[in-house]
Amino acid sequence: MRFLPLLLVVAVLMARPQTFDQVIPPGNNYDKAQFRLWIPNDAGTLRAALVLTTGSNGDGRPMVDDPLWQRLAARYKLALVGCQLTDKPHEESFIEQYANVSQGSGQALLSALTELAMQSRHPELAGAPLFLWGMSAGGEFNYEFVAWKPERVIAFVANKGGIYYTALVPHAARSVPGFLFTGGNDLEFRTSTINGLFAVNRRAGALWALAEEPGVGHVVGRSKDMAAIFFEDVLALRLDDQGVIKPISEKSGFIGDLKAKTFEAMANRSAPNVPTAWLPTERVARAWQALVTGKPFEP
Repeated sequence: MRFLPLLLVVAVLMARPQTFDQVIPPGNNYDKAQFRLWIPNDAGTLRAALVLTTGSNGDGRPMVDDPLWQRLAARYKLALVGCQLTDKPHEESFIEQYANVSQGSGQALLSALTELAMQSRHPELAGAPLFLWGMSAGGEFNYEFVAWKPERVIAFVANKGGIYYTALVPHAARSVPGFLFTGGNDLEFRTSTINGLFAVNRRAGALWALAEEPGVGHVVGRSKDMAAIFFEDVLALRLDDQGVIKPISEKSGFIGDLKAKTFEAMANRSAPNVPTAWLPTERVARAWQALVTGKPFEP
């Protein structure tokens, strides 16, 4: 009986959220690659991982402590992975070389997931499907990761950012639901770049939305709250009970008029000749409309 208190302590510790850290050695297109894993308590088998990447050469590891992301992770049995990626010194500091993921930094993330799977005793994490949320350079990283490994990604968010390496992404990447954000008061170079990327890929059938948040500069804004709604709805549509990512039909969604800031079901309509936001559900469409018109999200 004297061992009972110790067993209780062990049980309590195992039920708590767990955090693990992993460092990957410098590579071809990056200097630092450090990652933090957060797992909800009593998660059991993890369904997917939500990867969080911050702005230029920043440290996104503390983002796993964000209550919004933790609530989402706990509700749907997701792992949170915060990333710190930095460049080696170079003259053009406004260009993040690590955002060009096919040159090494993308593999650093995948290697970290494999190591963290072993550390945490969650082997499913090594090959887990991914949600990607990124701010600025983090959005660049996400966009390029989808272009590189679309089969691993359930959905992604690219919030602002300025330097991207790929224009027209492969067909498989255009089939990954995405949400691109700009800020009404952000640097015009950034907004023009993202608008152009969106236009060329949406013209080719990309299942992506574009949202300009009014009165907002180069900040996170409401993109986290919008992303949580987006990820939640896409999870139900894209991931089956065996953890396999399923395709979504473009016709099943809604289209948002970027000028009128209205939306309607796509159904059997032919694709319009002007850029429109593709939105997976009516709930996401209503949230998109609230975002671009500066109104509160519906409860």
